[in-house]
Amino acid sequence: MRFLSVTAVALLAAQAAGVSIKHHLNGFTLLEHPDPAKRDLLQDIVTWDDKSLFINGERIMIFSGEVHPFRLPVPSLHLDVFQKIKALGFNCVSFYIDWALLEGKPGEYRAEGIFALEPFFDAAKEAGIYLIARPGPYINAEVSGGGFPGWLQRVNGTLRSSDKAFLEATDNYVAHVAATVANAQITNGGPVILYQPENEYTGACCGVDFPDADYMQYVMDQARNAGVVVPFISNDASASGHNTPGSGVGAVDIYGHDSYPLGFDCANPSVWPKNKLPDNFRNLHLEQSPSTPYSLLEFQAGAFDPWGGPGFEKCYALVNHEFSRVFYRNDFSFGVSIFNLYMTFGGTNWGNLGHPGGYTSYDYGSPLTETRNVTREKYSDIKLLSNFAKVSPAYLLATPGNLSTGVYTDTSDLAVTPLLGDSSGSFFVVRHTDYSSQESTSYKLRLPTSAGNLTIPQLEGSLSLNGRDSKIHVVDYNVSGTNIIYSTAEVFTWKKFHDSKVLVIYGGPKEHHELAIASSSNVTVIEGSDSEITTKNKGSSVIISWDVSPTRRIVQIGDLRVFLLDRNSAYNYWVPELPTDGTSPGFSTSKTTASSIIVKAGYLVRGAHLDGADLHLTADFNATTPIEVIGAPTSARNLFINGEKASHTVDKNGIWSSEVKYTAPEIKLPSLKDLEWKYLDTLPEIQPSYDDSAWLSADLPTTKNDHRPLDTPKSLYSSDYGFHTGYLIYRGHFVANGKESEFFIRTQGGSAFGSSVWLNETYLGSWTGADFAADNNSTYRLSQLESGKHYVITVVVDNLGLDEDWTVGEEGTKNPRGILNYDLRGQDASAITWKLTGNLGGEDYRDKIRGPLNEGGLYAERQGFHQPQPPSDSWKSGSPLEGLSKPGIGFYTAQFDLDLPKGWDVPLYFNFGNNTKAARAQLYVNGYQYGKFTGNVGPQTSFPVPEGILNYRGTNWVALSLWAQETNGAKLGSFELSYTTPVLTGYGDVESPDQPKYEQREGAY
Repeated sequence: MRFLSVTAVALLAAQAAGVSIKHHLNGFTLLEHPDPAKRDLLQDIVTWDDKSLFINGERIMIFSGEVHPFRLPVPSLHLDVFQKIKALGFNCVSFYIDWALLEGKPGEYRAEGIFALEPFFDAAKEAGIYLIARPGPYINAEVSGGGFPGWLQRVNGTLRSSDKAFLEATDNYVAHVAATVANAQITNGGPVILYQPENEYTGACCGVDFPDADYMQYVMDQARNAGVVVPFISNDASASGHNTPGSGVGAVDIYGHDSYPLGFDCANPSVWPKNKLPDNFRNLHLEQSPSTPYSLLEFQAGAFDPWGGPGFEKCYALVNHEFSRVFYRNDFSFGVSIFNLYMTFGGTNWGNLGHPGGYTSYDYGSPLTETRNVTREKYSDIKLLSNFAKVSPAYLLATPGNLSTGVYTDTSDLAVTPLLGDSSGSFFVVRHTDYSSQESTSYKLRLPTSAGNLTIPQLEGSLSLNGRDSKIHVVDYNVSGTNIIYSTAEVFTWKKFHDSKVLVIYGGPKEHHELAIASSSNVTVIEGSDSEITTKNKGSSVIISWDVSPTRRIVQIGDLRVFLLDRNSAYNYWVPELPTDGTSPGFSTSKTTASSIIVKAGYLVRGAHLDGADLHLTADFNATTPIEVIGAPTSARNLFINGEKASHTVDKNGIWSSEVKYTAPEIKLPSLKDLEWKYLDTLPEIQPSYDDSAWLSADLPTTKNDHRPLDTPKSLYSSDYGFHTGYLIYRGHFVANGKESEFFIRTQGGSAFGSSVWLNETYLGSWTGADFAADNNSTYRLSQLESGKHYVITVVVDNLGLDEDWTVGEEGTKNPRGILNYDLRGQDASAITWKLTGNLGGEDYRDKIRGPLNEGGLYAERQGFHQPQPPSDSWKSGSPLEGLSKPGIGFYTAQFDLDLPKGWDVPLYFNFGNNTKAARAQLYVNGYQYGKFTGNVGPQTSFPVPEGILNYRGTNWVALSLWAQETNGAKLGSFELSYTTPVLTGYGDVESPDQPKYEQREGAY
């Protein structure tokens, strides 16, 4: 048995169980247990060498996608996402956990309902997906505070350091969350195989000791003490080599880093700047951590988009299928074997969970859209690469060489990186020397093969690399005992079936390709035209030459069938694993002998299983689709698609054929403008009769925030008083002396925030917001005030989340929210006494189901009127399309029924007509805040809401707050519910999470 490195804790566990231990220069290794009955212990420990991980004793590449469960608060949809990632060819998902959502109150950890992790783990296991757990405490992730709860602003100590106050603040969270993760480890039969104890612990400033090995060790010890035994892996944001294995205290087991080479310039999606394609990762790896697998824990799969940005479709265009073809194959050239794409499914920043650098959507330009569609070409292109990785175990053993020009090709316009195998296959990654080139370049290859050094093509023509593209050419590639001497076309997959072996290869449009096989057999064209294919027997090999065509060709050489496809056709092929007991696929490995079939089926094949003589496919369709099954088991007689028996034929090549008819259902959506809207003034605070006696007094003479000293007599930082999310409202009381002339105020709510100010009922003005402004200074002229009269200044601040900041010591996460400074000219600042509110209860938030961030401080929110069935019968009739005629904040609620057909996944959107005025709106759907609209900043005007939050067959309550920041008020230009192409789905029913309805709240003010 091979020697395998293990973590210290796993080592102790193994030793205690009687496993033989040996020590050598590179650390500990496990030898086979002398008792065969206990050898299974080895198969439950995740181990590694310098090439890759081993799981269940098998060498495996981890091809992973980033998914955040908290960004899709419908647990019954987790399996949908996992199945789409499994169908993509991935075997793993990496996930963050957001501390701010689980410990909204210090010492009170709540991970229940939509925040429970166990349903996510169960869905991963059912889909056969491994997990990499990344619970923080700090996660960045474009979430409020980078995952830090707002109450950390009151911690007197440097965050992410060895300061005792900070470490103690993390103890409760990590003890709970790490124990939950530990229960889901592979050693306990769960899906978790790796644990990341810190995130992007990369840089520091301001005199902080860095890297702080004791801090890292503390974080790791927290996890180990909670029962985590799987290996620790790091994610270094700048590949700086911190805390690498063997570096002493605080060292992780496996070093990994991230990379976002094209950055986030979504406004210029076609621009690939010079020198952005990494070319030094292999050398960095050999310098930093040569004894561990080369790991990219986050590699760019999209881009975030800020307030005022161009929108996520532009972000997708920036890192589209061309990006994946060039950059991901470049990563393969470095020998990456733990490869995680961030994000693979982005989701939604619902319920105020996002940071102020982004808006409600977190689509990210990911392979899966925010609505979980798989319509982006990047999804299909990645599927080709990941399936190639699954059937190419020799890749993990090959040694990456140096990038060169003019060595392996006949032109310096192309650059080639070899991955050379000793006795196994070799791989040659080809790209343009100028990686951003959009030229078409003709070339010949010069490759070392088992048949000698060959110039390829050998028969005729030349190869071509067209535009932003890259190729992995294989040499001496093993297809179940058949040696592919070389293939210039790329490999999608191969399988060994009962009577033959099938190899599927593909090329791009207008390309010429050549394939050489170690065989003396003649070539038979069993599908397609003979005239389109040239063949020649040469020595002990046979050479096949062809031009890529949308028409499929199949050739037979001995017991090998080769499918010659164009790339667009290859997108329609899927390789579902095939359990034979009717169960879910369970955990997959890289074994090429794993039972599976090849299916051509268009939009999505979720899975397959064999039940006696019945072959079942589970699939989704967005158009009438021909179905082909290649490699159906000999015992199978009947075909079932989504549980329904389907007629099929079998051709001379043994391919099963069927068809699924698609007829789009009639989708009837209500007209939102015609609903019976009810209206409530949700800014009663400016009324003379308003009583704020129940509000908290802003009376702290000093702030507990050590990041920013006070510029005011009393602290007006919202987190000092337990308010960390959503709208903040302040009321400043003073008695006039008649000399007041101006009111100056500096407010802060994060990028794109807004604020408005009233003096009694008189509107003074607003900061309407800008994408570049996290705070604002405003000065308002005052009319003559009456001496001796009591006045109230009301200030509303839109808190768009707390800042994230991964630079240790910079403490940007502690940037306060609320009022930073003010001046009532003609009076001393201390003449004003302030009260404030945010969400009802602050850290003692009332809605335990929807979590600590979902509600803000508006009157309607504090009362719970945004929830289903508010007491609105006595309210005035009023529509957000009529809006407000003056500055203020209105609240609107209505109900509607949906009756969408079962068996269809129908993406639904709430669309706001942007009248370009300074208007802000919040969208609530069945009590869940699912949209923050900012008319003058943008860009988002369309807000998708998933089934589960929306009741597709039942009653729904929609609520809107509309904040007018101009003197003539504001209204929505339009407000509509729309849908995109319905998908006929094999997925099961979607269960709605709890949607607590309105109940009168004790103590609500």
